[in-house]
Amino acid sequence: MIKIWSMKKESLATAGDKKKPKVSAGQIRVQKDLNELDLPKTMKMTFPAPEDLLNFELEISPDEGFYAGGTFKFSFAVNGNYPHDAPSVKCLQKIYHPNIQADGKICLNILREDWKPVLTLNSVMVGLQYLLLEPNADDPLNKEAADDLRNNRRAFEQNVHKSIRGGSVNGVAYDNVISK
Repeated sequence: MIKIWSMKKESLATAGDKKKPKVSAGQIRVQKDLNELDLPKTMKMTFPAPEDLLNFELEISPDEGFYAGGTFKFSFAVNGNYPHDAPSVKCLQKIYHPNIQADGKICLNILREDWKPVLTLNSVMVGLQYLLLEPNADDPLNKEAADDLRNNRRAFEQNVHKSIRGGSVNGVAYDNVISK
């Protein structure tokens, strides 16, 4: 009896080595979303761990608007409950933007209350690109930047120009994000 039990344990152990890891519904959906992506030349994706499709980075290099000339990096972390839960997205650089906090938190409605399972990773990427093209002063995380945008667009533009080159605005130093 004991010998049979130990043989069964051994067979389970060796069979376990051959099993493929289970793929969650979230992973399948992420794979589908990624296969359907048709990124414009202003966006580039990288996978720090190529086998991990749930964690990746996106670079957006706007070619127009206040942030033209910069390259902005965002990290995406998708949990196994995707698409029922929105991906977690964070800006990896400290930038002067009404909808992005210094710690990288992003104010984008589809990442919060307006998320729906029918939305895709492409929807989020387009939303991020749109935030860089048209910052929203009505739903700010950085209230000073929002006030500048709302009350003095020229000052806002100058502050963005200075900050994306690694300068300081109102005593806060920002990362140099100018594309090389």
